[in-house]
Amino acid sequence: MNSAKYDVLGIGNALFDILVRVDDKFLTDHGMTKGAMALIDEARAASIYADMGPATEVSGGSAANTIVGIAQLGARAAYVGKIKDDQIGQLYAHDIRSAGVAFDTAAAKDGPATGCSYILVTPDGERTMNTYLGAAQDLSAADIVEDEIAAASIVYLEGYLWDPKDAKDAFVKASQIAHKHGRKVALTLSDAFCVGRYRDEFIGLMRDKTVDLIFANEAELQSLYDTQDFDAALAQLRNDAALGVVTRSEKGCVVAAKEGVIAVSAFPARNVVDTTGAGDLFAAGFLFGLVREAGYEQAGRLGAMAAAEVIQHIGARSQTSLKELAHKHGLPV
Repeated sequence: MNSAKYDVLGIGNALFDILVRVDDKFLTDHGMTKGAMALIDEARAASIYADMGPATEVSGGSAANTIVGIAQLGARAAYVGKIKDDQIGQLYAHDIRSAGVAFDTAAAKDGPATGCSYILVTPDGERTMNTYLGAAQDLSAADIVEDEIAAASIVYLEGYLWDPKDAKDAFVKASQIAHKHGRKVALTLSDAFCVGRYRDEFIGLMRDKTVDLIFANEAELQSLYDTQDFDAALAQLRNDAALGVVTRSEKGCVVAAKEGVIAVSAFPARNVVDTTGAGDLFAAGFLFGLVREAGYEQAGRLGAMAAAEVIQHIGARSQTSLKELAHKHGLPV
């Protein structure tokens, strides 16, 4: 793994996050499904934004959040995602590069604006996302550069890429290049409703070895196998994927490999403010542990630590040095 230029390269929807606290009535009044991600058009985005109160605005995108977390831990990271050359796009590019992430995807000169995700956070910390993909939906196979993909030990993909067709093509091309060069491919399932849309295709990606490592939360895993029986779903995952990692909120996580299952406890979080980015940062810690060859249990602990940090404040990017936090808890960095 040390022969690679990058430890992890992520590919995802480049989105600017607009976060606001609301009550459950706001979700009901606007016809939103609590805890889900819905794709919206520009008119719906404008309508939601007009009704929102004061917001926190920060660069986001699921895979981008993971990649920034990996860089914060001290690994070499790169990102591929489509923005437009507009004000928000320029801010997005600045933010991810200033975090120490290589970001060389050409910005679109015309077409839709840089994508935004309108994230409503209820008092229980649950996040409900309404995503206008904008320029992100125009990510295509042409944006996948072989030398860049080949230079990463692990290529990390987000399930949300399965929504836009051209992004799906980019996903498959990246996986093929990675495997051609002996690299590993990881996929996060992203959202239980996303899994519901593409269940058979996601299972196919595991069975035909397009992906080597799967990240999921409990709801996504159960959606994947269309069952409420967690143990049965986990057994299926072990059969289909070379390696699967399933987060279970306060119950920690399980790492499911062919040789067995390892359970790792959650890190304590004194005050859950916003669950946005919990899965993204968990993946950051786990992938960091893998590239540092720390073993599955330590990788799980790094993931749990990063997830616990991010849910204690608004936004999906760490506000504390993850590297220092890992040192404090005796974890490998």
